[in-house]
Amino acid sequence: MDDMLKEFVVEAMDLAVNVEEHLLRLERDPDNKETLNAVFRSFHTIKGGAGFMNLGALVSACHLTENLFDALRTGAAPVTPLSIEAALQASGFVADQLAELNNGASPDSMGPMPADLEAILNQAIEGKESSAKPAAKAAPAPAPVAAPAAAAAPRAPSADGIDWESMYEAVVPPGTYSRPASAPAPVAAAASVPATPAAPVAAPAAEAPAAAPASDAAPAKKWDGVERRDEAKAVHAAPAKEESIRIDAVKLDALLEVAGESVQAANQAAVLLERLQQFKFEGQAATLMSALTETLERASRYSTELQRATLATRMQPVGRLFQKFPRLVRELAKDLGKEVELVIEGAETEVDRVVVDSLYDPLVHMLRNALDHGVEGPDARVAAGKNPKATILLKAWQEANSVMIVLQDDGKGMDPVALRRKAGEKGLISPTANMTDDESYQLVFLPGFSTKEVASSVSGRGVGMDVVKTAVEKNRGAIHIESALGKGTKFAIRLPIELSIVPTMLVSTSGALLALPMAVVERVVELPETFNEVGGAPVMKDQGRPLPVRSLANALGYELSTERVGIVINAPQPYILAVGAVDGTADLVIKPMTALTVEGVTGTARSAEGELVLVVGLSFLMDGCRSSVRMAA
Repeated sequence: MDDMLKEFVVEAMDLAVNVEEHLLRLERDPDNKETLNAVFRSFHTIKGGAGFMNLGALVSACHLTENLFDALRTGAAPVTPLSIEAALQASGFVADQLAELNNGASPDSMGPMPADLEAILNQAIEGKESSAKPAAKAAPAPAPVAAPAAAAAPRAPSADGIDWESMYEAVVPPGTYSRPASAPAPVAAAASVPATPAAPVAAPAAEAPAAAPASDAAPAKKWDGVERRDEAKAVHAAPAKEESIRIDAVKLDALLEVAGESVQAANQAAVLLERLQQFKFEGQAATLMSALTETLERASRYSTELQRATLATRMQPVGRLFQKFPRLVRELAKDLGKEVELVIEGAETEVDRVVVDSLYDPLVHMLRNALDHGVEGPDARVAAGKNPKATILLKAWQEANSVMIVLQDDGKGMDPVALRRKAGEKGLISPTANMTDDESYQLVFLPGFSTKEVASSVSGRGVGMDVVKTAVEKNRGAIHIESALGKGTKFAIRLPIELSIVPTMLVSTSGALLALPMAVVERVVELPETFNEVGGAPVMKDQGRPLPVRSLANALGYELSTERVGIVINAPQPYILAVGAVDGTADLVIKPMTALTVEGVTGTARSAEGELVLVVGLSFLMDGCRSSVRMAA
């Protein structure tokens, strides 16, 4: 893909995503002129770039949709469910074409605009309330006849009170343009065409749909409707100042890695300097040591600032991801015969772009699961005393060094007894397993688990939630489920705000140096020599509450040793983690483990002294230093 096409695809994809959001807003508020204008502008912009790139199908689809929204905003056609559906289909087609181009397809290989899309757009332009198969004689729509006449009509002062015709005459060389002798004649010609609901559409929808690709791709300037206004503004406006540039994500990743390593090197240099200062220096050596100390402090400060600035370039609002879901929920709810409203909160919360990109599939699975399994149909909800329209909440916020993402529905909730029974029937757990309700909810993450008897196009194959947990843990995150019968279910995902540099607490146990993510560390306590026991397990009171005590060495499979320091872990089921010693805190540059997999260890790092550090996984700690559910042997 050449650079110009790549830049067009990236910008057009951003516009296409915004279009879907505007369309769903317009469905709720049909009289919102600002939204109508925003959709019109988006399709107009995409059409212009597509014409320059010789993408005929994109030009045709955008041109027809542009005509539709010009008719909607001028009142020539009403905002109906059909017009929203037609625009959503056009938006989907545009998004599909852009995705193909983004995946490496050449412009010449792109398919044409589907006939059914053209038909539904024409029906919406004509103001029809519902879709109908076009009759054979309806193919040559009256618009092609009216178009040439309408195009020739002089532009009257617009609704904003500006005479664009006069402005055009003022900026072109004298004698190059003259007004037509009479304006009413073309209008009368247009009116003489056999009447259809779209006949009165104003001049901006001038060109016929069939001729759109050729006319829009041509270099000639057009001076009616929005094109004239845009060109007139362009003549007088100075070139816009570039305030942002696009950078390949690979280059940003490389920059972040270098920034992280520079911080690591500065920390190691500081440790070495501290050791050197234990010796006595005199004369010129003392002067050099003083200068070296000052230089290293400055280098450390600048490397930290570089790291901070580089991290900021990778941060993106989760709203970029969330805005893709309202249409998915709308269409899936329609297919399932359910009424569902998706509420989004905290879209401005920023997180590492890698996290944003990797969360799409997990959230899609969770939304499909909530719609199919969680929320009930309207009749069942009314019978249960609920609002017939279900609500799904998608919310994000920052919490310390983590980002929390919650997906919550007000559906029927999960039945832990039914979950245990189904898992036992499938041989995923022992029939005699003694599990709490919280542990039972975790069964949905087992590969092959599903409560559906028959697989459908939405769910029932037992792979969706397994994909969710795998993706979350791959990003060093954790997921937790809360549910109540008859009230609903909440999935809470905790992820590090950024992936490569993590604030940690350094601990040692059984001769190993380990790092725990600070996101789950609550405080450090001293452990007694003996513990009270409940059910044979050690328990210690912390701030008046009894908490179980678990050995980090035992959880990771190390040889047992004396552990007299406890760390209170902030997990859904809090507990105290016993370690040998706490060695301080550090921001570590994490390297993922790719050559081998060790349960409980998510990556490696280097301490300021250069020692190898094993990073304990966030999910492992959140699950109580054990796999959340162990499959039956």
